[in-house]
Amino acid sequence: MITRRLLLAVTACLTLATAPQLASADGLADIEKAGTLRVAVPQDFPPFGSVGLDMKPAGYDIDMAALIAQKLGVKLELVPVTSANRIPYLQTGKVDLVISSMGKNAEREAVIDFSTAYAPFYNGVFAPADLAIASADDLSGKVVGVTRGAIEDLELSKIAPPEATIKRYEDNNGTISAFLSGQVDAIATGNVVAAAILERNPPKKPEMKFLIKNSPCYIGLNKNEPALLAKVDDIIAAAKTDGSLNAISEKWLGMDLPADL
Repeated sequence: MITRRLLLAVTACLTLATAPQLASADGLADIEKAGTLRVAVPQDFPPFGSVGLDMKPAGYDIDMAALIAQKLGVKLELVPVTSANRIPYLQTGKVDLVISSMGKNAEREAVIDFSTAYAPFYNGVFAPADLAIASADDLSGKVVGVTRGAIEDLELSKIAPPEATIKRYEDNNGTISAFLSGQVDAIATGNVVAAAILERNPPKKPEMKFLIKNSPCYIGLNKNEPALLAKVDDIIAAAKTDGSLNAISEKWLGMDLPADL
């Protein structure tokens, strides 16, 4: 019996030693004590995050991470991630926050918590400012470009009137080129693609006419971190109020934050 009890005790100790470390009960205090905020950011998804000509990370998410670190009064450590490893990096303690153009869904909410929305990410119909379009019905008689198989292609097909002509292109570059060359009157695409058009040809600035699907970006953090979550939400709210978040949106997306973000 004694041998069995010893075996059970040793097994329990080994299990605790090798188990994944749980998130700290007070991540905010840990960040402040360390003096550094570690943030998972994208490295290949402009304009949210990419490597610039100077080989330094740049983008909407990079500026958002810098803003939060500044408000916390700590140094910023950027950790490049992919879509696949950003949540595991958070859960295993490699980062304190994930700021990586991440949408919120039930599957993710089961394992991590989310801040309030900090960035717009949506699909809509875009066209020059002088083209009067306010709804899907107004596409009647117009030519609309879209990337084949994309979410906006599927959604637009459901709502476009029969008199609208939908031209499908094989990738976003094809859709962008069609808009810039005047092959189409409008395009159905995401705000990120619209920002790419603005970067290529500012005079052809595409204006969003109506929304197709809304999926804003949220900051991810570990479960059971109420102090850190409250602090991040406070920083986002203040940035919306004082205009600093709108300035980031204008810088990287070429447009103001949506009023309902």
